[in-house]
Amino acid sequence: MRTGVDLGGTKIEAVVIDHEDQVLARNRVLTPKGDYDGIVGAIADLVASTEREAGGGGEHIGVGVPGSPAAGSGLMRNCNSTVLNGKLLGSDLTRAIGREIRLTNDANCLALSEAWNGAGQGAASVFAIILGTGVGGGVVVGGVLHSGVNGVAGEWGHIPLPWPTLDESPGPRCWCGRHGCLETWLSGPAIEEAWVHSGGEPLPATDIASQYADSPLMTRWLDRLARATAVIIDIVDPEVLVIGGGLSRIEAIYTEVPLRWPSLVFSDSVQTRVVPAMHGDSSGVFGAARL
Repeated sequence: MRTGVDLGGTKIEAVVIDHEDQVLARNRVLTPKGDYDGIVGAIADLVASTEREAGGGGEHIGVGVPGSPAAGSGLMRNCNSTVLNGKLLGSDLTRAIGREIRLTNDANCLALSEAWNGAGQGAASVFAIILGTGVGGGVVVGGVLHSGVNGVAGEWGHIPLPWPTLDESPGPRCWCGRHGCLETWLSGPAIEEAWVHSGGEPLPATDIASQYADSPLMTRWLDRLARATAVIIDIVDPEVLVIGGGLSRIEAIYTEVPLRWPSLVFSDSVQTRVVPAMHGDSSGVFGAARL
């Protein structure tokens, strides 16, 4: 059996799968926002109840998190759920649960899941993107997760917007302390804030995208996404670009963004495919189970 946990800003999900990838048990709870000890306790309780339901669990537990542990200290960093930053989450979960914890970024889990048996199955290289409350990425080459020597491979959400126009520079201030990070332009909250700023009524980002698909706001969002993903192709040149997170349901991503690539990518042609995550918002927890 394999046990995986996906820790998100809104919900925590746990799953137990068998050697044939059949789901034996799967449960979700709300994330105790701003409460670190509450998060550790909620994960421990959720693992216990899910493994009870499954009749067992893994020898170790894979956990996907909205950030990553530092390679040397193990301290959490780069978490948009900022209550996790500076904490020894892996060690604290090991004490709470009593088993080895294998912990990595949630976008890495998305990439691993989709490359293994999802939308990127069979591809030589997969770059997976999370577009949701935050923006991140993960890289799988030859079926193997590439985390990098510093553990930050694929941290695409915190590079500047490429080829910014005058009104896009220096860009909004990001929670990481810098200005103009892709997360400040492409995330769900970024769409919602821009919509209200333009005079619209408060709406979820997915509703804005579906009801006002032809609006100048969404046209610019797609243009920024095309610029941002063109840089991925120039650096990693993946065979498949998998889009996960809540905004992956925006259908124009898969038709409009590739049309913009030829004028942006440093190549005479662009063969990269862009596809939605096959496992939806469960890619993270299935990838965690594969850790």
